[in-house]
Amino acid sequence: MPAYHSSLNELPDIRQVGNLAILPIKTKYRGPAPLADPAEADIIDETLDLFRANSLFRNFEIKGPADRLLIILILFVSDCLAKIGASRTVPNQLEATKLLNTLAVDNFPIPGDANFPLNAHYAPPANRADAEYLRGYLTQVRQELAQRLVEKLYADGTGKPSKWWMSFQKRRFMNRSLGS
Repeated sequence: MPAYHSSLNELPDIRQVGNLAILPIKTKYRGPAPLADPAEADIIDETLDLFRANSLFRNFEIKGPADRLLIILILFVSDCLAKIGASRTVPNQLEATKLLNTLAVDNFPIPGDANFPLNAHYAPPANRADAEYLRGYLTQVRQELAQRLVEKLYADGTGKPSKWWMSFQKRRFMNRSLGS
């Protein structure tokens, strides 16, 4: 059974930096990301929907630039769950929000950096301006993803993260980690 791919691979006229798609998102955070239609699902919704199913796969065939972004976001969700699971006490929703927002804005490698774990699959940005744009875009997407992940984790109102999500904290999509 193959892994699930992004339905956004076929969108026309999508900007790319390197070979990574710059997709519109629904967000309240400031940044360079184009704004998506609030009525339609964006790449963050798709990441959260596909995370648990795709995290079971060791191999993933990249079918387009949106899949490259999906891979980075799935690996970031893994890192978020690992960060919450590694804390000494089970964090409440507010503590988890602070923890993951800090993780989202921390310095992280982008494609083309020497310590980016998937450089074999990603083209580096063409110039320094593109690299800064990509870093800003990924920071904004990571912040929004962390916010929506916390909402999903604590949706049941018990004050504890969902065991159905936390059970995936040790799973590694493609046996990789972004190394946060």
